[in-house]
Amino acid sequence: MGLQIAYEQLTRSQKLFLYMDTRRLICERGAIFSDETKMYRTPLEPTSTDKVQIRIRAGKGNVDAIHIVYNNQYKTMNIEKSEGRFDYYTVELPASSKHTHYYFELHSGNLKCYYNKAGVVREPDTHYNFNIVPDFSTPEWAKGAVMYQIFVDRFNNGDVSNDVIDDEYQYVGKSSKQIKDWDKIPAADGIREFYGGDLQGVIDKLDYLEELGIDAIYLNPIFVSPSNHKYDTQDYDNIDPHFGKIVVDNGKVLEKDAINNEKASKYITRTTNRLNLEASNKLFAKLVEEAHKLDIKVILDGVFNHCGSFSKWMDREKFYANGEDYEIGAYTSDKSPYKDFFNFYDKKAWPDNPNYDGWWGYDTLPKLNFEGSKKLYKYILDIGKKWVSPPYNADGWRLDVAADLGYTEEFNHKFWRDFRDAIKTGNPDALILAEHYGDPGDWIRDGDQWDTVMNYDAFMQPVTWFLTGMEKHSDEFREDLLGNAGAFFGAMTYNMSKFHVQSLQVAMNELSNHDHSRFLTRTNHRVGRTHTAGTESASEGINYGIMKEAVVIQMTWPGAPTIYYGDEVGVCGWTDPDNRRTFPWGSENIELLELHKELIALRNRKPVLKTGSIKFLYSGHEVIGYGRFDEKDKMVILCNNSSEVKKIQVPVWEIGIENNENCYQIFRTTKEEMSIESKLVPLLDGEIEIELPPFSGTIIENRM
Repeated sequence: MGLQIAYEQLTRSQKLFLYMDTRRLICERGAIFSDETKMYRTPLEPTSTDKVQIRIRAGKGNVDAIHIVYNNQYKTMNIEKSEGRFDYYTVELPASSKHTHYYFELHSGNLKCYYNKAGVVREPDTHYNFNIVPDFSTPEWAKGAVMYQIFVDRFNNGDVSNDVIDDEYQYVGKSSKQIKDWDKIPAADGIREFYGGDLQGVIDKLDYLEELGIDAIYLNPIFVSPSNHKYDTQDYDNIDPHFGKIVVDNGKVLEKDAINNEKASKYITRTTNRLNLEASNKLFAKLVEEAHKLDIKVILDGVFNHCGSFSKWMDREKFYANGEDYEIGAYTSDKSPYKDFFNFYDKKAWPDNPNYDGWWGYDTLPKLNFEGSKKLYKYILDIGKKWVSPPYNADGWRLDVAADLGYTEEFNHKFWRDFRDAIKTGNPDALILAEHYGDPGDWIRDGDQWDTVMNYDAFMQPVTWFLTGMEKHSDEFREDLLGNAGAFFGAMTYNMSKFHVQSLQVAMNELSNHDHSRFLTRTNHRVGRTHTAGTESASEGINYGIMKEAVVIQMTWPGAPTIYYGDEVGVCGWTDPDNRRTFPWGSENIELLELHKELIALRNRKPVLKTGSIKFLYSGHEVIGYGRFDEKDKMVILCNNSSEVKKIQVPVWEIGIENNENCYQIFRTTKEEMSIESKLVPLLDGEIEIELPPFSGTIIENRM
């Protein structure tokens, strides 16, 4: 694609000159290729003592010379081998303890062009340089792994004895409510509604997740908190007993002595009782142990930017004020050992009118003051390490609003460097994955902070705009982006270039999650939320063909495809809280479920879909095509997002498919059906010609 853009920028006389000389670069503009995968860089994740071999591919006999330009130095590359239509050039770069930035300079006759992450270009651009970061690696298990996100309260109720009950406690001014109808749609103001999902429910469904083929579970927050979402942590040291286990003595919940606040009594009994907390922590350790037996990893959600106003540190609601073994909260007294954990604006008014800094101004979410407390700083580092170490052995952290932590950017980066050191000390294979919108470069550039991010910019948003024309909250419809293949590939090229390859391969590629509308709802092209459109409309006018296309892309794109629980069986919903509906056990969309199983199984059989190169092959109105390839396999993925049949020609020679090979369609999905029947696809002079049904996704592979 990059070379096409460069070619279109040439004058008419330049184009004529290029066509007159078959040795010029433009003759095979799709032949030139390099990236940071193992095919083109060895080793993929070099240490500071490793020499690095770099490769680039060009059309056979099409180039006079190729130089690599790295850190303002030039080296001439040599032809390593010739295969099929291509010459492969190689060069060895010296070991270095510093970053290496590089691109390629190509010469053919009087012509000169450059190659970087944007493709073939007329001028170098540092934004698109390839990069080598010594001593930076991401967990092997996470590269291309299929993840599964669980909002615990809505997934499966495995233990009814730990359910929150009506009026058990007050949360943000109103009483908790137990929902006994599992199929009830969450209320618009449903933060106090509890359906009973818990960790035992996850354990009970591990066989389902194994059959689905997932490699890792990502759990939304599970630490003690009075909300159902638990993004307002009350106690980082313990799993919430409502998700864990309530200890029973002679058939009765153990009671505590002398609790003054009657409204909070039952809650305190369950969530501060030491035996309950210990039992719940042990249950989490059991979940991880059972998951590991099935080769399934478990990732925790860390909400470290802020906590809840009811945390044992602030204790604004007096949950802990009369509890044994708990020190006084900062809201009550300036003598509290936690007074520096928060930024109080007017300390003279304390404790009569203690104003404090809340995240986005919410007083129920007091922002943690890391700059003001070395004790807090160390505590959170210890918490991060604790849960990835024995006996819990979690496999990583997803970090909530990670770029907001601290009051300055400099401090933020210092904290995440220290956090990485602590986590990797506890578990070298733990994944550190941050929630982040926008350019993640400042946090992943040096390989000393996050491993990667939730991939909004280089996956969720471009896929959503192309397939549905919808913004990810269903707040806006853009007809100009619906089916716009140029915008899709342009956004992907620009945003993927911000990642190191080891970060991209573990990036969380989601279609939906707990913060945005369900992708299946977005296929109705309707702007809306629960309060404007009603809950029923989230399931009206949906297009399963588009949903299936999205899953085809998700399971064949670089990164870690992450299924938001229920997406695989057809759950709909506007943005939160409607996107947090319960899993419909017994009422699943079986066709959609089987589609996920087939595509995950294909991904697991074909490592090329996890760690291979990607090349854009076809760009047309409402149609995209791309290839995944490595030294062993070559696969072509095509999506027709229109209501009409599209007949297209695709230059599969660009990913190394030769005329002595056969191409077979091995997977196709439409609105009505899914086919895994193997069909021969005609191949002529390096191109395939194929008809794509409306709203279809097609996968083709080569065979000798």
